[in-house]
Amino acid sequence: MPALDDSGNEEENELLFNDEILTDTLLKKVRDIETVLESSISEEEKFDAFKNFAKTDGGLVKDSVRKKVWPKLLGVDTSKIEPFRDHALLKEHAEYEQVVLDVKRSLKRFPPSIPTKERLALQDQLTQLIMRVIIEYPHLRYYQGYHDVAVTILLVVGEDAAFQIMKVLSTNHLKDFMEPTMEKTQYLLYYIYPLINRCSPKLFDYIEKAELGTMFCLPWFLTWYGHDLKHYRDVVRLYDFFLASPPLMSLYLAVAIVIYRQHEILSVECDMAAIHSLLSQLPDEMPFDKLLSEAEKLYSKYPPESLEKEVEERFQLELEMRLRPAAKRRVPARRGTRVSLWILLLGLRRMAVRQPVKTLIFTVSIAVGLFAYMRSESLDFMLQYYSIR
Repeated sequence: MPALDDSGNEEENELLFNDEILTDTLLKKVRDIETVLESSISEEEKFDAFKNFAKTDGGLVKDSVRKKVWPKLLGVDTSKIEPFRDHALLKEHAEYEQVVLDVKRSLKRFPPSIPTKERLALQDQLTQLIMRVIIEYPHLRYYQGYHDVAVTILLVVGEDAAFQIMKVLSTNHLKDFMEPTMEKTQYLLYYIYPLINRCSPKLFDYIEKAELGTMFCLPWFLTWYGHDLKHYRDVVRLYDFFLASPPLMSLYLAVAIVIYRQHEILSVECDMAAIHSLLSQLPDEMPFDKLLSEAEKLYSKYPPESLEKEVEERFQLELEMRLRPAAKRRVPARRGTRVSLWILLLGLRRMAVRQPVKTLIFTVSIAVGLFAYMRSESLDFMLQYYSIR
């Protein structure tokens, strides 16, 4: 259960900014990256080198290097500063108050060593950064979890470069999350099951039997794991990789994590609530370099287009369940066709419905527990029981 403050709001997990002792290998990697930055080779050759650095062990190693390389991975020219002067316009936007609330909750996502005045300035910058992007692209909708991505980018590259990077990410990697509904996001989450089946049919059968669904990895997907990891070094390491990879790579990492933890999963009861509770909490220490390598191998072996037919079939089965008359829905669906309760309750709602990600997880955990107790009850009753604004 997430901790709550005195006002009943969710408290953010504290992000640890411990200094990392760099090995000789990583220090050499930093020198190699700096050499490429200063070299006279073509921009295409530099881009390929930066992608390789970002994906291999240790990623880009240091934030001072990331500040230079992240923009280059996205083709951003940081010399082009785009000043914003109409601050009154920000406050007039319908999403402004929600963004402010989310940013205030992000206190523990900033380094604890910085003075209060500097932290407050960074929070103002984060609010302005988010609002500028959604004003720049009116067709995009803010979702809760977007601020977790934005704060990481801001901390590494600074306000001006962060705006340009977030514009690129919002119209590419994150664009499906920023649609008016969560339906596309829900659809994309279905990719994890064909992948799990290819890696471990035994595990696939187990979680299918438990009717696990996909909600456990939704926050990972939406925030690039930025909301769930405890160590800052792990967050930026993943961002190195994702910035150098196709948009769905974060889902392939989710599969790599599930496979990595399959012995834990198979050791708990074959029950939705038990497995969901296990997976919704990431261990403090994980071998991310190994997991990222596994995710890339999965992507190469099973690219998204090779899974599309199975994903579409799964999506259509669940859509049929939603549209099925209430009387018929009282009969339990065959394994693999039951609508994932948490997706049905929350998936078509935007993450911006005034609930932070962890509170969403808490709400879903309650729903999961009740569903396990009331399996024979109709989905209509459950929908009425949980009033979603």
